[in-house]
Amino acid sequence: MSTGTAVALVVAAIVGGSALVSAAEPGTATPASGSERERALAAFDRIREQQADAWYREDSAAFAATFTSDADVVTFNGDHLRTRDGIEEGMRFYFEHYIDHTRLRTVDEHVRFAGPDLAIIVRTGCQLEPPNTECREDSLSRNTNVLVKRHGRWLQQSFQNTRVELPNPA
Repeated sequence: MSTGTAVALVVAAIVGGSALVSAAEPGTATPASGSERERALAAFDRIREQQADAWYREDSAAFAATFTSDADVVTFNGDHLRTRDGIEEGMRFYFEHYIDHTRLRTVDEHVRFAGPDLAIIVRTGCQLEPPNTECREDSLSRNTNVLVKRHGRWLQQSFQNTRVELPNPA
């Protein structure tokens, strides 16, 4: 499966906190050994933690550094940030104008390997306003993270974020 196909097959949560990781779907290609899978999962945790830390510090360069140089980010409002430099510039704008010193919390997470060097993570999460430990009411979202392994290092290739909204019972 190509990266483009993988991106097209998945839908969108926000980075943060602790995670629940499920096994790969039967029949999908995973890293060759259990230890390779464990190293990959640890790398994904580090990426999530680096992003959450950069988010809290409002550091757009550190946030963008977790992406490939040619990555794409689609934000909760549909803004399309292209390339690591574009992600840095776009996140700087969001941190300066819209994101006010919040923490990220992961509610749940599903990891699927689509190949030995390709993983798809669908994560649900929210923003916390310190010192609160509960999700901010309007901040629940679901994101899809496409990660690729290049030159022995995992990075995000694509990130699609969608705000979770309850259906209007009207």
